[in-house]
Order: sequence, then structure tokens, then C-alpha cells
Amino acid sequence: MADSQFSSAPRPSHVTPHPMASPGYGKRSVDGRGGGSKGVFDGLPAREASIAAFIDRLPEGADISVKALAKVLDYGQCALRTALNRLQREGYLRRGREHLVGEAGARWVTRTWFSRVARDDSWWASFMAGDVSDDVVGDAARSPLPAPAALPEQGPRRSRAYAVLASVGLRNPAVTLSAADCAALEPLAAEWFVRGADEEDVLRALTDGLPLPVHHPAGLVRARLSSKLPPETAAQPVREGSAPAPLRVMECSTCRAPGRPEALVGGECRECRGLALPVRNPAPLSPEQVRARVAEARAAALGARQRA
Repeated sequence: MADSQFSSAPRPSHVTPHPMASPGYGKRSVDGRGGGSKGVFDGLPAREASIAAFIDRLPEGADISVKALAKVLDYGQCALRTALNRLQREGYLRRGREHLVGEAGARWVTRTWFSRVARDDSWWASFMAGDVSDDVVGDAARSPLPAPAALPEQGPRRSRAYAVLASVGLRNPAVTLSAADCAALEPLAAEWFVRGADEEDVLRALTDGLPLPVHHPAGLVRARLSSKLPPETAAQPVREGSAPAPLRVMECSTCRAPGRPEALVGGECRECRGLALPVRNPAPLSPEQVRARVAEARAAALGARQRA
């Protein structure tokens, strides 16, 4: 029975229209090309090829969630979830969020981008940065993914929001952020640029008038990015269909954690690929170090009270 399920073809969908997703969700083609799917997905296994061909024929905004596809295809939800993950690893799918400004205001919407051609991680990174048009895309086929040891030595491509967060510690070491912190706070910082702020505006907001000491840099930065966010009237909005590069954030297909495209190999983060870094416990402080740090904290608190 399992073999028959894997080899079955999609049920015809002409009886009832395929359901459309809620606004902001659903299929988003990156190829900008029509035409039939015959021969396009021949390099995939039969199940994945039939599912990809079915998705390819669906209109923009169609619901391509596992539950919606299970209602019209002869595959169970488990098989569909496995197939969609395979399509993502092969470079046909990516999931994430995109910032849009419409008549109702600004919002982040969920996207599922679909390509008729398998794309490598570097192509998807360029697409997420807005360097590749989502209307007209070249026909270059996917190149093999390099092994981790063969990755280029130059630094990864970073968004404007990520870059300014990474530089906060250069302005004031008390709020130095980790790579994970920068990735998690990236959407909040990106909203500042949507509303017309520049890098200097963000840096001033995050480093001026800091408390002493700063116990949780990431928490302080998150709070300031939210509480000091400029009003929408200060923005130069990017509306749907306009030319400026979009703001996009990719998500891990398994745990849905946001991250930079180059960190989500095949659309998955390190942890979900089984490559989590070992937890390193910091070396314990000596009694002298503990007393010295307590004295520093007391002196800082005393100085703050005297200045007040």
C-alpha cells in the first residue's frame, strides 16, 4: 500500500478550484515564467516531481500548505511534508517573511517562494537581499552546493539591518551582540530603515544613555528597537509592486527560527541539520575575581546615585 501511495499521481484539481491562502501566505513564484511543467522536474524522484509540477501549475497565492495539498493529492500529510522538505533542500522552495507597506499600513507577511529551477543557497541569498528580481529570473540551473570546507573565505552576505546590529558593539562594547542575537533582532532593526531611519539613527538609539552595568545586551537592544521605533510618517514606504528592494527574512523550514540565508543551508539551521555547536560552560571565577566584580558593580551603582 505504501508503494502505491508513493507512485500515485495527483488527483485532478479541476473539479473545485484550489484554495487560496490568506493574504501574504501561499505560493510566490520567483521565475516569472508560464508554460507547462513537462520535463522541468525530471531530475527529481517521481513523487517530488509530481508534487512540484502540481505546485507549478497553481496560481500565485494558492495555499500550498501540507494540509491543503493533502486534500487534492493522493499523498498523506507525512509524505507531503517529506517531499516539500526535499524540494527545499534541492533549491525549489524557501520559506520566510517579507515586509510590505500597503493601504492598511505596514506588516510582515509569511511567504513561500517557489522556483521552477533548482537554485543554490547563494542564489537564494541574493534573492532575499533583493539583488535578484522576483519577476524575471535567469535560466541558469543550480550548481552543486560546496562542502563546508570549500566555502569562500570572505565574510557572508549580510543585510543592512544585520550589519548595523553587528556594529553596535563597536560604538559601545557594553551592548556587544552575538551572531544569534543579530539574526533574531534583524527584523526589528529592518523596520527602522522602512520608516526612514539610517544607520546613525539606530546606533544612537541603541547606545546613548545606557544604564550601568548592562546585564542583558540583547534584551536592552530589543526593548529599545521597539520603544524608540520612529513613527510611520517618517518613513519612505516601499509599496507592493514598486522598484525598491524588498525586506525579506528567511526562516528555517523545521523550527521556523529566522536567520540569514547563508546560515540556513538547504533552508535549515545548524541545529535542525544536526550541527549544533557544543555548549561550552564558562570557566568558574576565582574568589578574587568575584570580589573584584562585586566591587565594580557597587562603585558603578554608587556613581549612578551620586549623578542622580
